[in-house]
Amino acid sequence: MPGIFSMLMLGSCQFQSQTSAMTTKAEIYPAKKASDPVINPKTVKVASAATILGRKQIPVLCYHQLRNWKPTDSKTAKDYIVQENDFREQMKMLADSGYHTILPDQLYQYLNEGMALPAKPIMLTFDDTDLDQYTLAEPQMKKYGFKGVFFIMTVSLGRPHYMNKEQVKTLSDEGNIVASHTWDHHNVKKYQGEDWVTQIDKPTKKLEEITGKPVKYFAYPFGLWNGQAIPELKKRGFIAAFQLSEKRDTIEPLYTIRRLLASGYWSAHTLSNNIKHSF
Repeated sequence: MPGIFSMLMLGSCQFQSQTSAMTTKAEIYPAKKASDPVINPKTVKVASAATILGRKQIPVLCYHQLRNWKPTDSKTAKDYIVQENDFREQMKMLADSGYHTILPDQLYQYLNEGMALPAKPIMLTFDDTDLDQYTLAEPQMKKYGFKGVFFIMTVSLGRPHYMNKEQVKTLSDEGNIVASHTWDHHNVKKYQGEDWVTQIDKPTKKLEEITGKPVKYFAYPFGLWNGQAIPELKKRGFIAAFQLSEKRDTIEPLYTIRRLLASGYWSAHTLSNNIKHSF
């Protein structure tokens, strides 16, 4: 990928360690249920941080490129590129292991209200708008009845090797969630002035125009966040945000939800073990 896109190839998980922060595995009794949860950011009552942190963490996986390695791929790049057959085997492993995919509204209501989730819940997320997420990931997920969350970087829409608007809309129409990943992957910790308009406001509006649905969830580029970013996300109607493997913030756990990078070096068995040990 030429120019800026070669710099983005590693995706939003670069610079983050894969160390895990274990939480108290509290069982939630009784649990609330919702057949079709609808969350209004303006009226929802947010639980205390202690309540949210006390709930057992749900596994959330983070994928980037899904393609076979090339001779030109560096060792670092390969960590963010899951080869095609490995991805197929990973999806089969999740299905065979009894995992059920959930979407962000379900996770939010579980963390915030104790809503019941399916047995062995897991969330599948995909960063950076890569075309292979549409051509490979979505068909494999559909094979097992899985749904995912696609964090879209809008600068890349319609570019070579990336999804176009019609493909993003199709993902949304088929029950997946389309969420925000900025305009061009600029580090949130460096935002000043109009950066919030360029990186957040305009991309959010574009995604909402494409899907016809509100955009309520955000993934930090490189997994990097700071305390100053969270009030800005709240002002813009985001009700939760996803980082990578660092500890969740003790004040704003909904805006620092952890994800596990699915490494390109992992087999399906290794991924299974890391899910069990990381959440």
